[in-house]
Amino acid sequence: MSEGKGNTHRFIVVEGPIGVGKTTLARRLAESFGSHLLLEGAEENPFLERFYRDPRNAALPTQMFFLFQRARQIQELRQTDLFEPVRVADFMLEKDRLFAELTLDPDELRLYEQAYKYLTLDAPQPDLVIYLQAPVEILRERIARRSRPGEHQVTTEYLRRVVEAYAAFFYHYDASPLLIVNAAGIDWVDRVEDYHLLLEQIQCTRSGRHFFNPMPTMV
Repeated sequence: MSEGKGNTHRFIVVEGPIGVGKTTLARRLAESFGSHLLLEGAEENPFLERFYRDPRNAALPTQMFFLFQRARQIQELRQTDLFEPVRVADFMLEKDRLFAELTLDPDELRLYEQAYKYLTLDAPQPDLVIYLQAPVEILRERIARRSRPGEHQVTTEYLRRVVEAYAAFFYHYDASPLLIVNAAGIDWVDRVEDYHLLLEQIQCTRSGRHFFNPMPTMV
């Protein structure tokens, strides 16, 4: 199957915990479909490295920055050409709330909720969400390999909580068609065969909940 052929999705979101490869996959999909790409832009957050170093004291400014960033990104998304064949993003709005509940204390969360309500965010609904899963050990290996500023301070316990929060969220998620991918068993970066297998699965997923659990490629 050639790249992009047969795609019927107008708005695809790739989600998953830190280190799972969502931005890399989103870039690859946008290239395949020749589409508009909307990235989370975590590197723009000046508080994120401080959060990795001191989560307790830096959680609130980190989340508030992300919240206002999301508001701007959603506005940009709504202003993109509606006749573009497809749009791809490496985050969904609900992710911001997920992390707020995970990192903020009750008083901070109330302040966050007030700002969230004031902004009256109304993100377009994706017509496909790709949820990438991987064990904590795999995530730690990938985070170490990419050596981004501050990420070496991410603890195993924090990663475990993030993984569990994502799993709980998507266990109940039914707002869009959902493709759950075992990202530990596939290499869409260096093996074109793996990427084409995943791309075919994406193009075939149009409703409901589906699982893609490929066996690790033998070399």
